[in-house]
Amino acid sequence: MQEPDSRSTKESEGSEARLSVAAFLRAHREALLGDWQQAVLEHLEGRVPARDPWLIDHLPELLSTLADAVDAGPETLDERLLQLAHAAARLDQGFDLGEVAQEYALLRRCIHRRLEDQEQRLRPGDLTRLEEALDRVVTRTMKFFWEMKQRTLQTLDRMAEATLDDPDMETLLERLLTRLMEATLTVDAAAVMLLEDDGLVVRAAVGLGTGEVKGQRVPMGRGVTGQAALLRQPFFVRSAATDPRVLLEPLRQQDLRALYGVPLLEGERLLGVAYMGSRTAFTFSDADTLLFHAVAQRASAHIAQAELHAREHEARREAERSLAQLDSLVDSAPVGVAFLDTQLRYLRVNDVLANLNRKPLEAHQGHVPGEMIRDGAVEPIEHALRRVLETGQPVQDVLLEGPDARRGGSGYWRADYFPVRTTDGALLGVGCTVVDVTDFKRAEAALQQAIDFREELLAVLGHDLRNPLHAVNASAFMLGRSDGLDPTSRRAVDRIRKSSARMGRMINDILDFASSRLGGGIPMKAQRMNMTELCQGALEELQVTYPERPLSLRVQGGDLEGHWDPDRVAQVLGNLVVNALQHARNDTPVTTTLTDEGADVVMRVHNEGDPIPEDLLPRLFDPFKASRIPEEGGKQRSLGLGLYIVHEIVQVHGGSVHVESDLERGTTFTVRWPRVPPPRGLLPP
Repeated sequence: MQEPDSRSTKESEGSEARLSVAAFLRAHREALLGDWQQAVLEHLEGRVPARDPWLIDHLPELLSTLADAVDAGPETLDERLLQLAHAAARLDQGFDLGEVAQEYALLRRCIHRRLEDQEQRLRPGDLTRLEEALDRVVTRTMKFFWEMKQRTLQTLDRMAEATLDDPDMETLLERLLTRLMEATLTVDAAAVMLLEDDGLVVRAAVGLGTGEVKGQRVPMGRGVTGQAALLRQPFFVRSAATDPRVLLEPLRQQDLRALYGVPLLEGERLLGVAYMGSRTAFTFSDADTLLFHAVAQRASAHIAQAELHAREHEARREAERSLAQLDSLVDSAPVGVAFLDTQLRYLRVNDVLANLNRKPLEAHQGHVPGEMIRDGAVEPIEHALRRVLETGQPVQDVLLEGPDARRGGSGYWRADYFPVRTTDGALLGVGCTVVDVTDFKRAEAALQQAIDFREELLAVLGHDLRNPLHAVNASAFMLGRSDGLDPTSRRAVDRIRKSSARMGRMINDILDFASSRLGGGIPMKAQRMNMTELCQGALEELQVTYPERPLSLRVQGGDLEGHWDPDRVAQVLGNLVVNALQHARNDTPVTTTLTDEGADVVMRVHNEGDPIPEDLLPRLFDPFKASRIPEEGGKQRSLGLGLYIVHEIVQVHGGSVHVESDLERGTTFTVRWPRVPPPRGLLPP
């Protein structure tokens, strides 16, 4: 067997093409990106990161930078590292130094694994230069990260000092912006715009154009600041003096170049926009923007806190004002007021209630009603209080009676008890109000006594007038039948007969009113009768009394029989017709219409004339109301009992009565008579 030629093997190895690490990084950028993303997820043990990996956007640039460093040497990284945004982005997102170092370590591991999978040998020195470049990237980034962290902390410490004397919001914001300018030499102007209604208003400013820009307003969605607020995203303008999107004219007049701003947010709530500008720089460094973000976040927190304090202060002032008003109302109210806890101990009473209990105001505190209230009233009061606690519902109109030391005799008080709750419904205790109704009760008793006396007097008077009135009526009837009366005498006799008939109806109304109001009710004796025959007879009698006025009867339907009291039906018809005659025009008829409507017979009495005034309609069937047309000399035509008696009689029969009145159609009273009245116990009240 022939031995291989060792020289030829070395020549073959020397001529073998070596892999360039720089070319590898450029060719495998996408694969390295995928490897790194997977490594991050594995490092998080499958947990979805709360913050997006920052290297995703910067990895292509970083890999290109590393490739150039492998070709030209790690020294070329120094200037370019100053422009890398890795550490600034991570610092802005709140990552700590260990997290950033771990991400670089994962990137280094991914590159090494890919290189190990390559079949080609690496070009001599490339791996060393790659490691030096990665070390320099990490070292430089860590240093930048640490310096920025320290710078931010120092600035925030100085900002915290600016809040120690609790300044107002505008002063506080100006102090914060001043600390920013002191820490950032390139910043020549800075301001905070707060959201007010539908626009942004400059409320704090420092640096160039301060006096001119304060108070300026930009509508939401307009210009760079309005768009930043609307979209809730930062904005950057390279030349503020010439960019038409800059709507704040003072910024353009100051020849500002770089302009950078961020929205001020409290969670999801927009507070405003903060911006900084430079007259010398066309752009801000990552360190400056990072510091500005920190200042903006701190400003947002202070703005939100100041708003919260302002709302709390206003709420406290409003509560104190409301409490003072309530105290004044409770103390000056002419009623007794008290509040008791769930153990029914007095927590607060006013002077009125203390005087009612005849105990000092301060003596009520912590004591129960049984220790403060007169013996006779304790039981109903405690019963009402316990009922409120048990049911959670108010107890109203509790009438209390006891000796009246001030006026003598018996005194009366009306008490209301109600639950007192918190806004979420928890029961705190029981409130009560006590009103002295002694004068009212005494006046009520006196009034009732007067009413009873009047009604009894009317009943006696009506009964005693019947006999002499019958004599007058009989005498007038006999005189009317006499021959030889001259026309003047006959007219006088007719007037006597009409007046006596009217007086008879009035006396009947008075007696019926007295009967209904004194508890006996209007008596009724229902029997089977024909409504047509009864109404025809009643109208004929009225026609004799009023011969000059046409009284007509119309019947619609054949069956008009039912069970009614004939005398009461005639009384209703007579009162309605006489009422119509009094208010109709002298040349117009009064028409009565009877209609068969199945279970009811409907009676309608119609007259033409002035309509009933609207203010009289709601009380038309009340007793003793004023007549709508006064007699000569200012006297009223009647006692107003006729329509009241009509209503009562119809109610006794289980029917109804109502009126319609207007200028065009006249006035019509409609009475509905059920053919079979219900039992008295089932009548409506």
